[in-house]
Amino acid sequence: MGTLKTEPARTRQDLLAPPVTEALHRWPADSPVGVDDILVAPIDATLADTAAFCAAYDVGLDVSANCVVVAGKREGSVRYAACVVLATTRADVNGVVRRHLDVRKASFAPMAEAVELTGMEYGGITPIGLPGSWPILVDSRVLDTPYVIVGSGVRHSKIALPGAALGLLPNAEVVEGLAREVG
Repeated sequence: MGTLKTEPARTRQDLLAPPVTEALHRWPADSPVGVDDILVAPIDATLADTAAFCAAYDVGLDVSANCVVVAGKREGSVRYAACVVLATTRADVNGVVRRHLDVRKASFAPMAEAVELTGMEYGGITPIGLPGSWPILVDSRVLDTPYVIVGSGVRHSKIALPGAALGLLPNAEVVEGLAREVG
């Protein structure tokens, strides 16, 4: 986890967006990943973007994950999904995600819309605490990561948790081939 100074996330609500705090309060006691395995670390908010964060905190792109909000329309209504992929990859928005949402065209949700709907800061959106009606699509490679670093809902911290925990979130669906390698 590089030079991050982590502690249990549930003890540092000041480092989490309100929806994330609420989701941690509801974390199932019988989950294979305990709530205390979900850690948080403060960071410089100006370094929240993945490349800058990884460089500044000595965290590999292969253990850093991005959560992106995707939207598409079908029959006049907007359908949303969150995609969680490693920073070494990019979500296949107009292939796998579009088909999963069953829409003609999918794209990243506009920033203001994503912020309003999630209650989280742009650049810090995390799969923990998203709206309950959204599917959370998790690339299968994320689950194989012993500890993965994701947003915390705010730009001034990051969450570290076992990759497998992301597949246990409500509405999570593990998707083989959700992302493609960058390069």
